[in-house]
Amino acid sequence: MATPEYASSTEVDVEKWSNGVVSKRRDVVAEEVPVALEYNGISHAVMMASPADLEDFALGFSLTEGILQDRSELFDCEIVTAEDGIQVQMQIATERFVALKEKRRNLTGRTGCGLCGAETLQQAVRKPAPVTSRAQFSAADIYTAMADMQKRQHLQQVTGATHAAAWLQADGKIALVREDVGRHNALDKLIGALAQKNPKQDFSSGAVLITSRASYEMVQKAASTGCGFIVAVSAPTALAIRLAEQAHVTLLGFVRQPGHVVYAHPQRLLP
Repeated sequence: MATPEYASSTEVDVEKWSNGVVSKRRDVVAEEVPVALEYNGISHAVMMASPADLEDFALGFSLTEGILQDRSELFDCEIVTAEDGIQVQMQIATERFVALKEKRRNLTGRTGCGLCGAETLQQAVRKPAPVTSRAQFSAADIYTAMADMQKRQHLQQVTGATHAAAWLQADGKIALVREDVGRHNALDKLIGALAQKNPKQDFSSGAVLITSRASYEMVQKAASTGCGFIVAVSAPTALAIRLAEQAHVTLLGFVRQPGHVVYAHPQRLLP
């Protein structure tokens, strides 16, 4: 049997109902595939994800989950497709692998759930160190960036089913966008892609833009990199706000021109 190739989208036959009229058509839908993340031959996590930019995803997940502390600790990453999903086989530094085995857990993730598999309250609610960020942006910069990110959501434009995360540089320009069916995955892909391009990436210099609500884990993942500015198109949770306050992260929600809501640390928002 040939090894399958996974595309990010596929076409299906559908019936469209509109004002009582039924028509047959072809529709483009997003793919969702089980992705197993393996470290030194040991499977650690299985996530449902869009089958694209998986090297970025693997690195970003490893960094935001504290499995790796630096890009240099990832020695190799191989994508292996199988009939029932995709394996991302990573070779990491021995010291990091030993640490991973000590705290290993059965983490089975799914889109919309980022804490599946946590065995203790301490594992479920991890608090990153307070960030020191010099990033500052005006409301006009943010509205322009959100509009630019929307234009770059190519998979969303054809399927209507994906989230995106974008990196806003200090100069007010969008540098990179990543998409996925899962909002956590999109953010991990973004962080991994930035670390791939520049192992010394200064996450404190810019902002993360997300097309979803700002859940606790979205704030935790961004803050774990040192990012101190998060912009969300939808609402944050109360726990996310408390974490943003504690981690010194500027948190904006409901960002839709001409308005937004500041939930934590407004000092980085310019007039």
